[in-house]
Amino acid sequence: MRNSLLQELAARAEADKPLRVGVIGAGKFATMFFSQARRLNGLHLAGVVDLARDKAAQAFLRAGWPAEQFEAPDLGEAMKTGSTWLSEDAEALLCAGGVDVIVEATGDPVAGIGHALKAMDQGKHLVMVNVEADVVAGPLLARRARRAGVVYSLAYGDQPALICELVDWARCSGFEVVCAGKGTKYLPQYHASTPDTVWEHYGFSQAKVAGGELNPRMFNSFLDGTKSAIEMAAVANATGLQPQAEGLNFPPCSQDRLAEVCRPGSSGGCLSRSGTVEVVSSLQRDGRPVSGDLRWGVYVTFEAPNDYVRECFAEYGLQTDAGGDYAALYRPVHLVGMELSVSVLKAGLAGEATGCPTAFAGDVVATAKRNLSAGEVLDGEGGYTVYGRLQPSATAMRTRGLPIGLAHHVTLLNYVPAGVPIGWADVRHDPADPAVLIRREMEQVFAPGWASI
Repeated sequence: MRNSLLQELAARAEADKPLRVGVIGAGKFATMFFSQARRLNGLHLAGVVDLARDKAAQAFLRAGWPAEQFEAPDLGEAMKTGSTWLSEDAEALLCAGGVDVIVEATGDPVAGIGHALKAMDQGKHLVMVNVEADVVAGPLLARRARRAGVVYSLAYGDQPALICELVDWARCSGFEVVCAGKGTKYLPQYHASTPDTVWEHYGFSQAKVAGGELNPRMFNSFLDGTKSAIEMAAVANATGLQPQAEGLNFPPCSQDRLAEVCRPGSSGGCLSRSGTVEVVSSLQRDGRPVSGDLRWGVYVTFEAPNDYVRECFAEYGLQTDAGGDYAALYRPVHLVGMELSVSVLKAGLAGEATGCPTAFAGDVVATAKRNLSAGEVLDGEGGYTVYGRLQPSATAMRTRGLPIGLAHHVTLLNYVPAGVPIGWADVRHDPADPAVLIRREMEQVFAPGWASI
């Protein structure tokens, strides 16, 4: 019988064979991981890479690390002393012997794909915090990982992996999943938000913003709907749930109304189909807050197959719709990088993923935030020109929609009105770009009927 993860980790510590981890990208998510990683005996954070090494050092200090703990002059010394090596050299970390797990946390889809491929080539497990990269090419990356004998995993603590866990729970319990998703703060006008307007929507003070830890583009991606679309595409691809034809509707919904709202329209809910994904809003459409919202949480709704199960739902206090046909289970919060070690330990010690793409069910297409003119250069996720819209992959392929992860530093060839999806034919792109080639390969493998259109 396999020991628990903590028992396995303790055995590693006792044998002086720690599970060694390398992290690429030292932003907020990684900093939260740093705060907890040093508390796990047997887990060694061997190396951290960031293009701004000084920023990475500040992240460690903010997370409570003493300066001497992350001043190893090289990776070899870090492994001898149990300290951490900070560098700007991702290649050196990816190719280093003795590192078991790589955490990709850059948030850059193009860089993330390159790092993932290198990690697999080097026989290292990969935890993909970079869900932007996952949505561009995750099914192919996961397939390559399996062939290389390593784990490709979504990141526990981030909402997609937690949603996948709820979906697995429901299916392993014999329930048909009706819908799965998360909460967020949403109003339709947020689709036009830019890094210049994002803070006024969040209500952050100037002092908080001036602290330097908050990335306006990242927070704008949360607000303008892009991150929600990306995360729900990742969930769809990892679970087989199919996005609705219209993508995400962001219905206002409280925790206690999930089973009522997130059920098919034919039963009085908001869904155009069963077996899908949806994001619920913490705001009414007029801007009033939803009481008891699920802004920070995740959920799954499922259906009772017969009268006996409906009776059991009632007997054991499940949250249901009025008729007792649909039930919901939810988790009200997620702790982001502070829970990431669950993925690291599962990958490195048990050879298991906390969510992994197996199909190409959902895609995220770049959509104009305002009227865009030919000659303008798109600036990608969280920026001034485009936001991401969830679509069923078949729709995105049929219309040749431009993935949001590849809508950066490309020039428009055509006028595109506000709110209209942008296609490959609308931009000048380099067909020999490695990220584009990987995307094309993913399409050929997972959507062969549409890839040639």
